[in-house]
Amino acid sequence: MGEDLQLVAVAAVVVRDGRVLAMRRASTKDAGAGLWETLSGRVSPGEAPLAAVRREIIEESGLAVTVETRPIDVYVAERGGVPMTVIVYRALWVGGEVRVSEEHDEFRWLTPADFEELSTLTRLSDAVWKACR
Repeated sequence: MGEDLQLVAVAAVVVRDGRVLAMRRASTKDAGAGLWETLSGRVSPGEAPLAAVRREIIEESGLAVTVETRPIDVYVAERGGVPMTVIVYRALWVGGEVRVSEEHDEFRWLTPADFEELSTLTRLSDAVWKACR
């Protein structure tokens, strides 16, 4: 990978009745196995971040949501030694039940405090608090 490479990823904080959807990464995942997070994924080349977050929500949960078009946070993280820009969106649950994909092995609807206690992703926890205000 080139020295100037930077990945772009999106994350969705899905809010339902004051709680957020937390997903545990499957033990088969190459990075972050067992980590509690929100719905997330990489932006494909040529794909708009908003389109990517909508795609990831459907692929990873099957939920019907309304995604707010303005991100609630943007931050830089690292994945496998490669810098990654993460764009976080707030999404409001509209309907459906969570359908867990192969990416995750468990889900929970958590309060922001419970998410913060369960997840090691500090910046994402901050976004969860922001999404529930």
